[in-house]
Amino acid sequence: MTRAKANQAGNGPSAGTASISIKELAAHLGLSSATVSLVLNRSLGAKSIPPVTQERVRKAARELNYRPNLMARSLRQKRSFTIGVVVPEVSEGYAALVLSGIEDHLLQEGYFYFVVSHRHRADLIEEYPTLLQQRAVEGIIAVDTVLSEPCAIPVVAISGHRDVPAVTNIVLDHALAAHLALEHLQKLGHSRIALIKGQAFSSDTEIRWRALHRVAKQLGIVIPEKLTVQLENDSPSPEVGYGVTRKLLERGEPFTALLAFNDISAIGAIKALCEYGKRVPEDVSVIGFDDIQSAAFQNPSLTTVRQPLRQMGVIAAETLLERINTPRKVSYPKEIVVKPELVVRGTTATNLGNCY
Repeated sequence: MTRAKANQAGNGPSAGTASISIKELAAHLGLSSATVSLVLNRSLGAKSIPPVTQERVRKAARELNYRPNLMARSLRQKRSFTIGVVVPEVSEGYAALVLSGIEDHLLQEGYFYFVVSHRHRADLIEEYPTLLQQRAVEGIIAVDTVLSEPCAIPVVAISGHRDVPAVTNIVLDHALAAHLALEHLQKLGHSRIALIKGQAFSSDTEIRWRALHRVAKQLGIVIPEKLTVQLENDSPSPEVGYGVTRKLLERGEPFTALLAFNDISAIGAIKALCEYGKRVPEDVSVIGFDDIQSAAFQNPSLTTVRQPLRQMGVIAAETLLERINTPRKVSYPKEIVVKPELVVRGTTATNLGNCY
């Protein structure tokens, strides 16, 4: 009796039997070893195999306790099937949503990955690409991380804005994002609009800031310097938005709307406004940026400019794997632009003529 038949007869993995070989698994399924290998290794060629057959192979592999020899696969193909992902920090918000998209696609394609966070330390940003390459990663995805030096392997940068050799940048259309937010407030009758600028280390800060001022000028909106504040530290907490909004309120400069750099800072800003006796949105309308998972569950729910963060993660993983799997392809995209969307919820309303 073959091991496959023995497992099927009731002596499967739960009974502690040894793992079967791919040749035995293929024989059990009545398929070629090459077909089974393509499916289990999630190779590009597996896309030509009917989904029902792929599912049958995976189900049998689970039931018959097939365990691939990943070390042998790596040695045979001289590949690690591993990706490095560099993020500022792992917390609720921007990076978490991007990572979910990256993770989904890499798991689907059978790749392992390392995630490292640098907390905006310049030494780690400089060292991590080298350290990851020493661990045999085949490519790197950098999330909101400024890269200035080229790598010997393919790199995709999400919110990357520098022209660096071998790097594909995935960027948001910040001009459209600025227009969506400011036009929305203008149509609600707001002309005194306060802005919260991002931290100096964020790769999106300057390009979004310039876009906001260009669009404001086009719409005839004046942004006084006294109505602008900048996030000051690298905490992923709403505390950063809370603190700068208190400073803004203490200046005594009247405004009826506030546009924050991200949803996290917008949540902190709303708390500061409420403590000062300002109702949101009756007295002050607030717009965030990103559309993190908790934005819709705030009270009131947060109006925001949605970045397709999960989609950006998927695009980054797809682009990187395509570059890895077609190394002889000379050309590759230098920039991929994604579109934002305005999500109107409960923190913006018509200006009733009050100005605080």
